[in-house]
Amino acid sequence: MGKNNTTQEKFKSKIGGQALIEGIMMLGPNTGAMACRLPDGTVDLETWEENNGKNAPWYKKVPLVRGCTSFVTSLVKGYKYMMKSAEKQMPDDEEDDKDKKKKSEEAEKPAETSGIKAESADAAPAEGAAPKKSEKKEDSVYDIVMYIGILIGIVMAFGLFVFLPKWIVGLIPAVKEHRFLRSLLEGIVKIAIFVLYMYIISLMKDIKRQFMYHGAEHKTIACHEAELPLTVENVRKQIRFHKRCGTSFIFIVLIVSIFVMCFVPFTVTWQRIVASLLLLPLVVGVSYECIRLAGNNDNAFTRILSAPGLAMQRITTREPDDSMIEIAIAALTPCIPKDKEEDRW
Repeated sequence: MGKNNTTQEKFKSKIGGQALIEGIMMLGPNTGAMACRLPDGTVDLETWEENNGKNAPWYKKVPLVRGCTSFVTSLVKGYKYMMKSAEKQMPDDEEDDKDKKKKSEEAEKPAETSGIKAESADAAPAEGAAPKKSEKKEDSVYDIVMYIGILIGIVMAFGLFVFLPKWIVGLIPAVKEHRFLRSLLEGIVKIAIFVLYMYIISLMKDIKRQFMYHGAEHKTIACHEAELPLTVENVRKQIRFHKRCGTSFIFIVLIVSIFVMCFVPFTVTWQRIVASLLLLPLVVGVSYECIRLAGNNDNAFTRILSAPGLAMQRITTREPDDSMIEIAIAALTPCIPKDKEEDRW
């Protein structure tokens, strides 16, 4: 029993994930995967190649730079697969109903055999050429919608966490010329807005379920890091809080931004807004190195650094049910590389 505890402290996996709508995405050193629970109760699994292992490009390895690239890629992939998971929960449209009727009619013919339930390009080879063109058009429209959605999200985040705190604190005459005090107050307002926002959305039914999937993701990764077999029983016993969670990363970004803005000499609100935007890559880069440090070490400093994010995870994660744990296991399993050293954080 003691061996498991020792191993759990030593082994930290590179694999990270994100809760989706009725699903989970996992990103490993060489493979990414998305598992979703479909409306009919079945599990839909998609996998793709990743390049986060030994042969990863230089910008994924250089300190400070890797934090910025990781942040951008996580944002784009996270939104992409969030939309995909939402699409999988949509009811079948008329065309799908027609396809089902055709398949049922074909199934009655003795000379033909039934196909795989999951959609695939091989389901209708005779009509392969035409759908490919329409699929390309759909993909291009999908990409446009995705990037518009990301842009809207960035604008909203800018308004809530950059403009609003600086504008509010800028209204207080007593602190206008004191940049250290002003930076501290701006940071406190940012954190208050973030906590309040997360608490409010956590009251929504759909978000509660997503936070339960978030808990399943954390517990499954914890089970993997404990080097236990990935079973529902083993995963259920794990803790749902994790130092390398995106929630913890955001909190560290907010804390680092307070210190960085203390060195900005500007006191005019719009100048501070521009400065914070220009310094964002530095803040993100430093924050990423901090979360790596916290994820690899357990001492007084890293415990203090991780404490706010871990406390926030009491809102952003919930205890999952067994069906959610099954989804997390399905998403994580393809991402585990054969070479354990490739998976070491």
